[in-house]
Amino acid sequence: MPVFVWEGRVRGQVEKGEMEAPNKSAVLARLRQMQIQPIPTKIKPKGRLLDFKINIGGVPNKDIVVFTRQLSTMIDAGLPLVRSLDVLAEQQKSGLFKNTIISIKESVEAGSAFADALGKHPKVFSNLFVSLVQAGEAGGVLDVILKRLADYLEKMESIKRKIRGAMVYPVIVVGVAVAVLGIVIIFVVPVFAEMFKDMGTTLPTLTQVIVDISKFTRNNILFILIGLAAVIIGILVTYNRSEKVRRLYDAFLLKMFLIGNLIQKTAIARFCRTLATLTAGGIPILDGLQITAKASGNMIIEEAILRVRLEVSQGATLADPLRREPKIFPPMVTQMISIGEQTGSLDEMLNKIADFYEDEVDIAVSALMSALEPLMIVFLGGTVGIIVVSMYLPMFKLVGALAG
Repeated sequence: MPVFVWEGRVRGQVEKGEMEAPNKSAVLARLRQMQIQPIPTKIKPKGRLLDFKINIGGVPNKDIVVFTRQLSTMIDAGLPLVRSLDVLAEQQKSGLFKNTIISIKESVEAGSAFADALGKHPKVFSNLFVSLVQAGEAGGVLDVILKRLADYLEKMESIKRKIRGAMVYPVIVVGVAVAVLGIVIIFVVPVFAEMFKDMGTTLPTLTQVIVDISKFTRNNILFILIGLAAVIIGILVTYNRSEKVRRLYDAFLLKMFLIGNLIQKTAIARFCRTLATLTAGGIPILDGLQITAKASGNMIIEEAILRVRLEVSQGATLADPLRREPKIFPPMVTQMISIGEQTGSLDEMLNKIADFYEDEVDIAVSALMSALEPLMIVFLGGTVGIIVVSMYLPMFKLVGALAG
C-alpha cells in the first residue's frame, strides 16, 4: 500500500506524519476521523529519495528497550495504547524511530492489532518481539509481556556490549599498527632508500625487499585501496548471499581457539534467555524454538536447534534431542533443562542457565583479552622491528666494510 506524507492542524498547531492508504482521499478521510484538519496541498506520496534518507542506519537497541519499558508502564497505568504511542512518538529524537511509532499508531487507529502493526516494521521489531506482543494481546497481559521484553532486550544488549568491548582493544592496536606501517613504508623508507642509493652499495636482501614494497605501495596506493575495498565488499556480499560460504565461516569460528568458546557460550546464553522469555510469554515450544534458531547468529547452531525442534515436533522432550548435540549444548545444560521439564519450571531453569552462561561470557572475554594482548604487542613490535633492522643493515654492512 502506498505511503503518504501529510500535514494538518490540531488545535491551531501544524502536525506532520506519514500514513499508509490506497489514495489521497483515504488519507483526507482518516485525518478528519482523527480530528485533524488536513492541508490538502501538503498531502503527497512519499518519494523514494525520502525513503532512502529515512531508512539509512537503524534504531539503536537502547531506544527500543526504553520504548518497550515506558509503553509497559503507561499501559499498566491505564493509559490507552494509541495515546501511549502518541506520547512516545513525541519524545523520540530519532527520525526513523519516530516515524515508525507514528506509522504503528496510525495502523492501530485504523483497526489493526498492535502485533500486526509492529510486524510491518521487521527491521525495527524482531519476530520474537512481535510474537510475544501477539501473545500478550491475546492473553490480556500486554504490560507484563512488554516488561519481560524490556528485561530480555537489556540482557541481550549487555552481552553485546561485553563482546564489543573485548573487540575494541585489538581493533585499536591493529589500526595503530597499520597506520604506523603505512607511515613508515610510504614516508620513512623512501628517505633511507635515497640515502642508500647515494652510498652506491648493494643492499641486503631484507632491505631490498622492504624498499621494493615501499616503492610499489607509493606507486599504486590508489589501486591498493580500491582492491582492498573490493575484496572486503566481495567477502561481505558472498557471505550474505551464499549459505555454503556462511556455513563454512560459522563452522570455522566455532573451532577457533578462545573465540569458538566465546561464541558457544554466548549462543547458549542467548538460546536459554530467548526460549525462557518466549515460553513464559505463552508462546508454544515449537514456535519458540523456531524463533530462537533464527536469533542464534550462527548457522551451525541454528541448524542444531532446528534439528532439536524437529524431534520435539515428533513427540520428544526438549532435553533428549539437546543431548544429541553435545558439541553445542554441554551436559550441564541438558541436565538442567531435563529437571525443568520434569518439575514444570522450564522457563525458570532456562533463566538460571542463561545467568550462569552470561557470567561465563565475562570469563571467556577476559581470557580472550589476556591472550590477545601479548599477541598484539608481538605483532606490532615485530613488524616495526623488522623494518627498523632492515634499514640499519646497510649501515652495518658499510661500517664492516670500512673497518675491514
